[in-house]
Amino acid sequence: MLTGWRYRIAGFTGTVAIVVGAVLLANHPAAQALFTTHVPLFNRLEPTVLEGESRRWAILLSVVFVGGALLPLYKPQPRRLLDTVFLAQKRVVVGGLAMATLGYFKWSHRLPRQTLAMTVAILVVVIPLWFVWMRRRPTGEPGRTLLVGDDLEQIEQIAPTINAPVIGYLCPTRIVHHQGKASARIDDVLTDGGTVSDSRLAEIEATIDQYGRLGAMTRLGGLSRLEDVLLEHDVDTVVLAFAQPDRAEFFGALDACHEHGVSAKVHREYADSVLVSEGDVGELVDVDLEPWDPFDHVFKRVFDVMFATVGLVVFAPLFVLIAAAIKMDSRGPVFYSQDRTAGFGETFSVYKFRSMLPESEDVNPGEDDSRVTRVGCFLRKTHLDELPQLWSIFVGDMSVVGPRAAWTEEERLLEQDVSSWRKRWFVKPGLTGLAQINDAKSTDPDLKLRYDLEYIRKQSVWFDLQIVIRQIWNVVEDIAETVRD
Repeated sequence: MLTGWRYRIAGFTGTVAIVVGAVLLANHPAAQALFTTHVPLFNRLEPTVLEGESRRWAILLSVVFVGGALLPLYKPQPRRLLDTVFLAQKRVVVGGLAMATLGYFKWSHRLPRQTLAMTVAILVVVIPLWFVWMRRRPTGEPGRTLLVGDDLEQIEQIAPTINAPVIGYLCPTRIVHHQGKASARIDDVLTDGGTVSDSRLAEIEATIDQYGRLGAMTRLGGLSRLEDVLLEHDVDTVVLAFAQPDRAEFFGALDACHEHGVSAKVHREYADSVLVSEGDVGELVDVDLEPWDPFDHVFKRVFDVMFATVGLVVFAPLFVLIAAAIKMDSRGPVFYSQDRTAGFGETFSVYKFRSMLPESEDVNPGEDDSRVTRVGCFLRKTHLDELPQLWSIFVGDMSVVGPRAAWTEEERLLEQDVSSWRKRWFVKPGLTGLAQINDAKSTDPDLKLRYDLEYIRKQSVWFDLQIVIRQIWNVVEDIAETVRD
């Protein structure tokens, strides 16, 4: 099975070869004669065999449009067989429609209708088979599974439940604590070339022995070697075993799995801390790394850029007026920034118009009116303090719709109240979201999380548009109410 860059290169070169072959086959005199004689709707057309420059243009345009439409498939991602087939067919049809549009408006060289129809028909069958074949595993070769985590006790518990061969495990080289008691492994010592006493060596060996199956497994290094191990050993499944998933390690491992098209799983007993796929019934359940369809990703990003660009241009004069009002109302800067949590637990700086007195932030969710300035009160009621976040959307740190990005300091408190709070990290944060239009705030983290998870499950371009329309209507109502007051 191909992974990583080998998959990308094979996917692209194979697609080019298949498209060229399909065009040449569709352009063959025998195929033209057969198609225009026996296929309804096309049996009134005359066979058209392209030659010379016209044939070269037909091949080039087909490669560009179909190859470009299949771009999401070049990235290896853990998909079910039917998902791969349907996605490939949908993308081939998109490329075919693009070529038909090009020919209809005569913007460039146009393919004869029968040639285009035969080419798309061939590609709809062959292209999905190619991508399925690339993900195949040689006959008799079982899947390769890797255990990754920092909890040896959990790794030992999970290992017997894995049916496929486990090539080894990755675990930090530092001392690992289990239930408050520090335990070490032999490779944790001797880092400076020193020696270990017999009594200390016996203690370490006893610690290793208590984890049973780990003694027969190979430790392949620390967590920093994850990407190297995925490529070196052609891993197709990673089972995560972290005591407490955190930004740097747990979500870093998920990000690496997503990048290399490797399935990520967790044991059902520990699945309450991650977003797992629905319908899994086994002991190991899949982590839902890619809730979005790749085609929707493109539309979502295009929509984000267009929304942010229009907003920045239209509200540019208002930026100046708001900045002047803030400076006249109170001392301090016009903008303030916060570090907020993004997808997979990464952080970014978000900017807003300052609505509070300087240095009056509080990590506890809520709002103290004594800290909010007069202009700030107006900005909050009309949501105008959020306008600078259009820049974060434009550069890609945020999306228009998604779970609200929380302040990193506030998130620590929210995680204490709601154990599943990290599930929100599986998608890019948004300016608005399902929780916002339903007035769910951080003061009720359980309700807010339920709305955010509902959005993650149901998200689509159309769902985003519905949320945006609802939010705009809410803003208009708030502004009207503020003006009346």
